[in-house]
Amino acid sequence: MSQEVEDETTVNESYSVTVPAAVRREAGVETGDKLRWRVGEEGELSVELVKQEYGVFSALEPVDTDEPTDAAEDHDLIAGEY
Repeated sequence: MSQEVEDETTVNESYSVTVPAAVRREAGVETGDKLRWRVGEEGELSVELVKQEYGVFSALEPVDTDEPTDAAEDHDLIAGEY
């Protein structure tokens, strides 16, 4: 972040809040991101931005098991149970 931004918002009747536009822009909040809420021992509230990750499995290399697989049949198998 390049500058400190402070703003406030109101909790509505369904306990939802809107992240103010200036805060979204400065923090880089995007659709799909999550906000992780914490309450400290003294009652202080903090919010952490958890960025949505895309393509997290794209770097994985396929493993050749020399056995045919069928995802439609095998998806419910538990490791070790055949």
